[in-house]
Amino acid sequence: MDPILLDFPDQFETERLIVRAPRPGDGWIVDEAIRESVNELSPWMPWMHPVQTVEQTEAFVRRAAAQWLTREALPMHLWRKGDGVFVGGSGLHHIDWSVPSMETGYWVRTSLAGQGYITEAVLEITAFAFKHLGAQRLEIRCDARNTRSAAVAERAGYTLEARLHHHARDVNGGLRDTLVYVKFPDA
Repeated sequence: MDPILLDFPDQFETERLIVRAPRPGDGWIVDEAIRESVNELSPWMPWMHPVQTVEQTEAFVRRAAAQWLTREALPMHLWRKGDGVFVGGSGLHHIDWSVPSMETGYWVRTSLAGQGYITEAVLEITAFAFKHLGAQRLEIRCDARNTRSAAVAERAGYTLEARLHHHARDVNGGLRDTLVYVKFPDA
């Protein structure tokens, strides 16, 4: 089936979060969270170099919304229930619809780190991928030095499948190892 024909919700909830597709107009609040979190995100996120303007962030958000519609990727924004505070970003990327397999990634704004929001989001995004997308393989990839990201994968029940040595360049151009965590629908 052509993935453009798949119908699934563009928003769902966890106990404390609303997880939804990006929308035009989200850029300013995403930008605010990125600027708050520059020091924590810069070592791991290539898209942090250089830090973008508010307009560039809005353009990114609009492209992300378009990707959701075309099913190229399913980026997601995380909002705290009750007060609507933007928590961070996640989603499903590097989608191979022929399997289907996909990768999830995540980031949290600094002021909300360490409160379990990302693990909560990843658990629900994982369930969403299996239930609504028929995913047969989900991955979480991270720099082997990013122990906080690896801990999220482990708390969400993903299993370390591989350590890819000298797999990619880090944000400073050095070689890095990549950890590949996986989860399957029957696990």
